[in-house]
Amino acid sequence: MQTIPGRQNLKEIASAVFQAAVRAVAPETCVRRHLRLSENRLKAGETEYSLDQIDRLYLVGAGKASAAMARAVEEVLEDRITDGVILTKYGHAVELKHCKVIEAGHPVPDENGVRGTHALLDLVSNAGPEDLILCLVSGGGSALSPAPAEGIRLADKQKTTRLLLKCGATIHEINTLRKHLSQIKGGRLCTAANGARIVSLILSDVVGDDLDIIASGMTAPDPSRFEDCFDILSKYSLTGKIPDTVHEHLTTGRDGQTAETPKPEDSVFERVQNRIVGSLSDALAAAEAEARRKGYPPLLLSSMIQGEAKEVAKVLCGIAREVQRSGKPTPAPVCLLSGGETTVTVKGDGLGGRNMELALAAGISLAGTPGMLLLSAGTDGNDGPTDAAGAFADGSTISRAAASGRSASEYLARNDSYHFFEPLEDLFITGPTRTNVMDLQVLLVDG
Repeated sequence: MQTIPGRQNLKEIASAVFQAAVRAVAPETCVRRHLRLSENRLKAGETEYSLDQIDRLYLVGAGKASAAMARAVEEVLEDRITDGVILTKYGHAVELKHCKVIEAGHPVPDENGVRGTHALLDLVSNAGPEDLILCLVSGGGSALSPAPAEGIRLADKQKTTRLLLKCGATIHEINTLRKHLSQIKGGRLCTAANGARIVSLILSDVVGDDLDIIASGMTAPDPSRFEDCFDILSKYSLTGKIPDTVHEHLTTGRDGQTAETPKPEDSVFERVQNRIVGSLSDALAAAEAEARRKGYPPLLLSSMIQGEAKEVAKVLCGIAREVQRSGKPTPAPVCLLSGGETTVTVKGDGLGGRNMELALAAGISLAGTPGMLLLSAGTDGNDGPTDAAGAFADGSTISRAAASGRSASEYLARNDSYHFFEPLEDLFITGPTRTNVMDLQVLLVDG
């Protein structure tokens, strides 16, 4: 394979910047920053709880990072935990002393998730006003905690989830539907807790850190309504495609025959504390520091990137080109940083994810341009249903692929970015990071 002078060095620098970002939001780091125990008093943020006045302490959680978060909590609380249930993605489990860990399907829920969610709800329903529930929430928690509303089968939720993922709906839109099809989401975990105190430690994976959207807000008030679900379905022309049971449930909710999710004024939240312990902002701050150490002064473009992945790529590359051409908005060398969560409207039958699709589109935009390299990757270590976190792209990406007879535009059209980058050895594979604060783009620009 052709060797590009300096290219490997840029890949190593981009990798180091990304890894520094991930280390900053490691679950253990985030939990210990916000949860401390001193003389039998548990401090969560600025709120203290006397464990002498707590009958039982339960530990529950859902998300890709929840098992690692639970391990950190166990280290803080030692033998004070009465019982616990943790739901996480396949391959993300860790050994725990006081909690049962259940691995389940993501991004499409499965039967393991249903069984695990009912075990979690059963545990929570044993609690009472003199008990404390620590709830650990992270990205992926929505898919990992399926408890379909009455009358809805798991297969119905699976089909609805696939339709929403394929059409390019945002996570805010997807989770609005999830909340209204669930027995646990949209604050309903609090309803099941019989007045127990609840402290949720939350690792944010959504743009804006909206509490009601992260893992579909199991312990947060839900401002959305059944009518919003129909607006989303109409927007993506899905109203006639969803299962009949889902349509019927949403209709009875819209008509007032099925109870809404608990709202901000509901008394069920009076003893609930929701606290974000880690977010993309923390990761980006660490990325900035590492880029500076590597000799690439950082410029943070945005921590709230959204939109179609291939269109976002064009904008990012346009900024990089301007930097190299005119030195604006900042001179090179520079590390342009951005993060958020893009979407992909799937039209082909290929294999990939939003980060690899963004990188492929960036390769097309950067074709023939020297001195630039982009890495786009998910902080959880997974991009779509693949073993890659994302991919690298630079000015040589398209020509190197063309040399072996592969057309970048054709691979992009069929959403097959994984198989485009694999023979180029430009997939970025980290393995599960057991954290999740959305996606990160590192774009290095030389002078």
